Amino acid sequence: MFRRLSIIKKKLEIPQSHLHARWLIVCLFTIVAALEFTTSADYVFCYLYTGPILLANSRFSRLAKLQVVLVAWVLTLLNLFVSNAQPIELATVANRSIAVMALGVTGWLSDRNDRYQEDIAQAKAQLLSQQRLASMREDFVSTLSHDLKTPILGAIETIKAFQQGKFGPVAPAGTKVLATMARSHRTTLQLVETLLDVYRNDSEGLNLQIAPLNLVNLAEDVIAQLRDLSVSRRVYIDISYGQSEFRRALWVNGDDLQLMRVLINLLTNGINHSPRGGKVEIVMEYNSAYQIVKVIDNGAGITDGELPHLFERFYQGHSHRQAKGSGLGLYLSRQIIEAHGGIIWAENRLPHGALFGFRLPAIPPYETYSFPPHSTG
Repeated sequence: MFRRLSIIKKKLEIPQSHLHARWLIVCLFTIVAALEFTTSADYVFCYLYTGPILLANSRFSRLAKLQVVLVAWVLTLLNLFVSNAQPIELATVANRSIAVMALGVTGWLSDRNDRYQEDIAQAKAQLLSQQRLASMREDFVSTLSHDLKTPILGAIETIKAFQQGKFGPVAPAGTKVLATMARSHRTTLQLVETLLDVYRNDSEGLNLQIAPLNLVNLAEDVIAQLRDLSVSRRVYIDISYGQSEFRRALWVNGDDLQLMRVLINLLTNGINHSPRGGKVEIVMEYNSAYQIVKVIDNGAGITDGELPHLFERFYQGHSHRQAKGSGLGLYLSRQIIEAHGGIIWAENRLPHGALFGFRLPAIPPYETYSFPPHSTG
């Protein structure tokens, strides 16, 4: 019972600062009213009521602020009848009316400014809360991903030992099972490493080792790396050179390991989304200002609603394409290409299929003369 009474008492208590503000407003009203009612109505002192109005706007509720403005209006108009022994002139009424409007506008603008300040403060608090939540989530995911690498690497090494016969001979059926397990664990490890790289790049930026390299050689190396995947999915990989029928170098300044990751992501995406017996084509287009690489598949294609979001983090889409990933490969590819000063994009191919491409600034021809014709930097 006593606890409830104490809570009610605290709610009814007026903060000391508000009490001082109320007394100050009363004193200001008294001073201005004394000036108003002891002089002729021709002398307009009511503009000084803006002081109590502004003070009320910074301290009290909207109802209290409205009451202060109404009191100022009443005192301003009342002066026409109390302190004026002579007939009221139209000019005096006009001056008082303008003063009343000015006091109302002052109260309204001050109230709106307070509302804006409150909205800004609330938005800042929400933004800070979201940033803290995002930071906690990213730290959690980064730590979890880092901790997952150790058991995955251990499992991969154990499978290798079984494949090498260190624990005894393996039956042909067991060999296939072990190969499937190894491939699955390598895919999981790649996903974990991609996740770590994404969060590291977002927080620290991408650290590039820039050197001249030939994108054609890089694409051929990636095709060789993904040959087993393309064979298992029965997808044919072809490489062409745009309008030219001849192989030519596409020189850029870039990080070969990072750009290889982009090509692996795009080519893996094309293989996974192509039907069995399908084809993925890598088109290398030469330009004096920039070099273009396109990866074209003949899968189910991309819906118009998906196109603007394909390179967002964790976006997986809702189309009928055969495979779905983590939503990180394309996001990481965008990070890498943009860090190289290039652009990456996707297009829908009619009647079916999709195109993923990127463009990087080309090295001027005279800068490539000192490099071997087949060097990847």
